[in-house]
Parts: sequence; structure tokens; C-alpha cells
Amino acid sequence: MKIKITANNTAAKTIIFPLVDNEKLAENLSKIAKHVGLSAEILQQDFKAGTKETLALYGAIEGLEKVYLLGLGKSPKPIDYVKVFRSFFYNNKKKLPSNVGLKLKMAGLEANIEQIVNGICLAEYEVGIYKSDEKKTADIFGESGLLEIQVAENWLEKGEKGVAVGQAIAETQSRIMTLVDAPANYKYPQKLAEFAIESGQKYGFDVKVYDEKQCLELGLHALLAVGRGSTENPARFIVMEYPSATLGNQSSAMLGEQVSSKPVPERSRRVGLVGKGVTFDTGGISIKSSASMSYMKSDMGGAGAVLGAMELAAKLQLPVHLIGVIPSTENCVDGNALKPSEVIPSYAGKTIEVIDTDAEGRLILADGLSYIKKNFEPDVIIDLATLTGNCIAALGYAAAGLLSNNDALANELLEIGQETGEKLWRLPLWDDYKDMMNSDVADIKNLSSAPVAGAITAAKFLEFFIDGHTNWAHLDIAGMAFGDSEFAKMKSATAFGVNLLTTFLRK
Repeated sequence: MKIKITANNTAAKTIIFPLVDNEKLAENLSKIAKHVGLSAEILQQDFKAGTKETLALYGAIEGLEKVYLLGLGKSPKPIDYVKVFRSFFYNNKKKLPSNVGLKLKMAGLEANIEQIVNGICLAEYEVGIYKSDEKKTADIFGESGLLEIQVAENWLEKGEKGVAVGQAIAETQSRIMTLVDAPANYKYPQKLAEFAIESGQKYGFDVKVYDEKQCLELGLHALLAVGRGSTENPARFIVMEYPSATLGNQSSAMLGEQVSSKPVPERSRRVGLVGKGVTFDTGGISIKSSASMSYMKSDMGGAGAVLGAMELAAKLQLPVHLIGVIPSTENCVDGNALKPSEVIPSYAGKTIEVIDTDAEGRLILADGLSYIKKNFEPDVIIDLATLTGNCIAALGYAAAGLLSNNDALANELLEIGQETGEKLWRLPLWDDYKDMMNSDVADIKNLSSAPVAGAITAAKFLEFFIDGHTNWAHLDIAGMAFGDSEFAKMKSATAFGVNLLTTFLRK
């Protein structure tokens, strides 16, 4: 699909008028009534511009076949534009012709063109990529598809930029949703590594992948311990950097010719991202129930968010120094699998008593956090993980848990989450919970014996491995990376965190 920004009337015979329920609604409906040759009173009676409300009108004047009125509700936020337009285009894409006009000028919606285009482009994504039947692309999303967006004359240049960014973000979000939705036999640690390498080659950031032998040489013992039960798909440790910098020679042979990237301003913040990359989680010896184990293909949602943010930072040429680290493994049941009661070493040199092998995400994150802190000393560290069921119990499926040792960072992320719709809710990181992770036989244990505050004690465990870093945030996205929606019959990927992190980096 091509998107054209114009200040003139479009040639499309199908037109969409998005409208806000505000004091100008009656006036705007009167203008539309004249445009389509209908009564203003009837339109005002039949259409109230409620969120996702749709009214289809059939052409009453020559050259116009169909008009859609699309409601945006009262005082829509940026994320509301994404939701409304994704829903409309997803549910109507088989009905829409190859050429569609979208009039933003009348309601003065040009400032939200990035979010509008983002929602429209996300509507193309379909979950069932492994179905055997032939997939037919909707006309509007095909090669000949054309979306003509009418804006005010003074919005032409800014509109073009908004379209480019909205498309870029949606493209990467769709790639991450495809990755998270992929089943276990199509997605394992090496596949995550290949995704990172391909993305780095295309968009211009360094990638270094450590195999199990190299992980052992590095001292990534906690990661390797979790991966012991997976004999066919061993662990991988993925390190990415944008712009291409200190990884340099390590990755050049792997990546081949690099895409050029802009130099980072000297005073730019160095941001470190760590994502949990468990490509399938059986729970190990502490095995999960079978009821929802199939959904554990999504246990690499944190890794997906980091991969997406890395790709978009490079794609959008953001003026930031970004490091991404993904410890990746399967957590399987085998004779070699990690056993409860074992004491294992870690990259930080600290020992860990394993109480429960299903608390594996924090083990691999411990190595990832220690590694990024020691080798890169980022100004900011953010980790993301589908970590605890306790976080879902606390917050349900409306928000991810945020735990941070820095109020300014926490507040910034909370604000951005409201903007992008990837909502966060802050939980305490008080030392009142610290003793719950004490071990008699090791430096720390991986699970509290008390059946309470699981999301918080998990964060206290991770805090133990950041080596005193004072600007760190942990996002427990267990309830948000994979869930129910109108876009699939079963739970599916959301790409939660991709736009959140990208917006954080853009700011």
C-alpha cells in the first residue's frame, strides 16, 4: 500500500471522514451532508461519533460510491487514534477498494497522522501465517493499494514525516508480533539470533551472538544452567549496539556490509536494554500445568520488545547510543535439566540457590543485567520480561508492572506508557522485601518462600545483579505481551513495549 499526502480532493470513490465528538461535530456533519447530498439533520441524528462508531453512506452524488463516518469519541488520546483506525481497517479491509480517501482536514486531525497511519498499517497483520490455505492480500494493502490522505496545505511536509514514522513503527511492530506468535518449532534461541543479525544487516547496527561454548567462556553460568534441559536448541547470548561502535570487528564478519548510520551526539544518553528471551518455557523440573503451556511460546516477549526498539532506533536514525542484550534459551525437561535445590554461579560472580526452575527468567536476566552494566556502563538500564503470574494477579491485563530505583525514570516511563497505550503501574521496590530473597546456602535464592509479592521479590532479585546502578527500571510485561483482542480468536502477540521504548528513545 502506498500512502499519498495531499491538500487537494482525492480521486478515491470511497472516502472516510474521521470525526471527534466535540462542539464542531454538528458543523462537520453539515459539511459532509452537503458533500454527499444528504440531509444534515439525518446525519446528526444517526451518527454521534462515539469511539469506533461507524456509519456507511452510499454515494448520492456523481463520482462517489461510498462514504464512511468513523467516530473517535470525546477527547481522544494519541493511542485512541491507533486503536480506532486499526479496528476499522482490520474489520473492513476485505470490503475496501484499492483506492481509499481519508479526510483529516475537515476535523483538523493532522497532528495525529503518525498514530492514524500506525493503526492503519497494523490492520494488515494477520495471526494465521502458518495456515496452509492461500492467503489473499486485501486490495487496499496490495501493491496497487493507495491511501490518499487529505490535510491542510501547511501540513504537507509534516504529514509526510508523520506517515513515514507511523509506517516504520507499524512495520517493526508487525515483525515482532510475527516473531512472538511463532510456535516453538519455528522459534528457538538461534532463530532470535538470526532475526537480530538480519535486522542489523538491513538497518545498520552491530550484532554479536555468543554460542554455548562462548557463553561458558564469558561466564554466563545462570543462562547456561537454565538451558541445560534443551539438548537440541542450546542457549544464545545476543548483544546489539547502535550505532555501530565498540562491537565493531567482533560482528563485521557476521554482518557483512553495514548500513551507514548517523553519529551519536556526544551528550546523548547511553541506554541499555535487556530482554528475557525464553523461546519456550515448560517450567523445567518445576513443570507447569498443561492448561496454558502452549502460550509459553510468548515467553520471549521482552526480547521481542528489545529487538523492535533496536530496529526502530536504527531505522529512524535516532540520536541515541543504544545497547540491547538478549539472553535466550528454552526451559525444558530433560535428564540434564536444572533441579530445584541446586546452587549455580552467575556472570556477576554471585551464587544462586534455585528454589523453583520455573523462576528461570530472572536467572537469565541476572546474567544479562550484570553483563550490560559491566561492559557498557549505560546511563539508563531498562529490562523487560514476561516474568511473573503474580504481576497479572495484581494488575490484570490492563497494565504492566514497573519497578524502578529512580523516580525520574519511573515517572518518564509512566507518562510515555499513557501516551502510547502501553500502560504501566508502579510497584514498590522497598528493602522491606529484600530479606524474602535471603538464602542459607547461597548469596541469594531465585524465589521467595512466601506466596505473596512475587512481582516485587522478582525485581528485588534482579536488583541484586545491577551492581549499584542508580537509574534502572524493570518492566514485568507478563500480562501484556500476549493476550486477547479483536484481531484473533485466541491469545496473540501485542508487540507491547516496542513503541514504549521507541518513544522513550525519541524523547
